[in-house]
Amino acid sequence: MNETDNTESRIPIVLIDDDEELGRSLVRLLRHEGFAPDFFADGETALQAIAAGNYQVILSDIAMPHIDGIEMMRRVRQYDFDIPIILLTGEPTIDSAKKAIELGAYRYLTKPFDREELVSTVRSAVFVHRMAKIKREAAELQGQAHHGPSDLLGLNIAFEAALATLWMAYQPIVRGGDGSVFAYEALMRTESKTLPHPGAMLSAAESLGRLDDLGRHIRKIAPGPFGNGNGGGDALLFLNLHPRDLADPLLLETGTALGAIADQVVMEITERASLDKIPGALDAIRQLRERGFRIAVDDLGSGYAGLTSFAMLEPDVVKIDMALVRDVDKNTTKQKLVHSVVELSRDMGISVVAEGIETPAERDRCVELGVDLLQGYLIGRPGPAFPRVNW
Repeated sequence: MNETDNTESRIPIVLIDDDEELGRSLVRLLRHEGFAPDFFADGETALQAIAAGNYQVILSDIAMPHIDGIEMMRRVRQYDFDIPIILLTGEPTIDSAKKAIELGAYRYLTKPFDREELVSTVRSAVFVHRMAKIKREAAELQGQAHHGPSDLLGLNIAFEAALATLWMAYQPIVRGGDGSVFAYEALMRTESKTLPHPGAMLSAAESLGRLDDLGRHIRKIAPGPFGNGNGGGDALLFLNLHPRDLADPLLLETGTALGAIADQVVMEITERASLDKIPGALDAIRQLRERGFRIAVDDLGSGYAGLTSFAMLEPDVVKIDMALVRDVDKNTTKQKLVHSVVELSRDMGISVVAEGIETPAERDRCVELGVDLLQGYLIGRPGPAFPRVNW
């Protein structure tokens, strides 16, 4: 490609460097190779152009006055998770290279540049950007959620945005005898399009090392509707604990909204949890009990590993996994398993919840098998405090 080719076919990119002489040299090189570079000598002006433009790649010097390359990345990732960012530096260090890659730089190139390496890196970045766009369009066409941010910097920004819009939906748990409300389970929801469901939020928190932040926020807002006239009455609050929450030093802090209603709260811990790998887990559970909290084992029947956790927890409530509840009215093996859980739990003074009730036949069979409590879409879908019960 040469300078006489149609400029409309060129690939728009941004070049940011406070060394204007180097910038002009790179502009000539990139134009010769078929790109349409817009050059900026300061980050602020470049950011305005990026926000308004349709660029496919950003090349930015790391060390610039006012807004350096890392800050520029942070700002861009607030609204664009896909555009590849290539960071440039004349003073490479191991720490700066490591930080650049960890925070999501597509590549980290040192000055003076090898011409072929620079051009091939930009071309590769263009390919990655176009592929990301295709994946997002395909996801939209199939009615799926957008793919999330691909780098830690973008992921952290998305996590912060999702955390700011996080709210709790409440799903009723009713007594099998008469359908009266026994409790509501608080379930995490967000308005985020990049982290749109609880699994995505938990995965992001784990990747970022921010499970404590997520758990603390949930424990802060979940008790809000209880005891303030929103219709909860004397209902209990079931609240999921991530196993890692048991190692959070703030789990047991005094003076919290959750602690104020401890005698109404049932902490759920999944049967899948490996509590022996969590430092101080048993001591944390002991202290929770001493403060009035009750303990539930969630997902009972989802795997064998949880039997150890079950014995360690000595729960007040067990929740039968929905995989055992599904079609229990038609499957005699599942009926025997549910009946065995009910009998064993009754002998130990443990209440039993059947999760995932979706049909009247499942509901009725669980009641016949002696299940104390029922939860599922048939009974009530999760919603703002507090959804109506169907019985």
